[in-house]
Amino acid sequence: MFVFSNFVFALARVVEILLTLFYWLILIRALISWVNPDPSNTIVVLLHKTTEPVLEPIRRFLPMSAIDLSPIVAFLMIIFLRSFLVSTLFDLGYRLR
Repeated sequence: MFVFSNFVFALARVVEILLTLFYWLILIRALISWVNPDPSNTIVVLLHKTTEPVLEPIRRFLPMSAIDLSPIVAFLMIIFLRSFLVSTLFDLGYRLR
């Protein structure tokens, strides 16, 4: 059973790291959008391609306004997933030992 426990711990760590990475990518994209970046820049293209699949569905549910609130909603979702999902996986790993 300890093997499955270690697998759950590893999964929790990977999910935590991916959520943290995604949090930073969204934050950097939001900050870069304030300075009107060059759309052909490879970093801007990479940020757009990695964050748009999450931000675009959020924008569909938010009312249109002058300020894009989708990064804030994405931050709240990431914080919720880190608090709920990652904690649950760690607790499950501890109980399996």
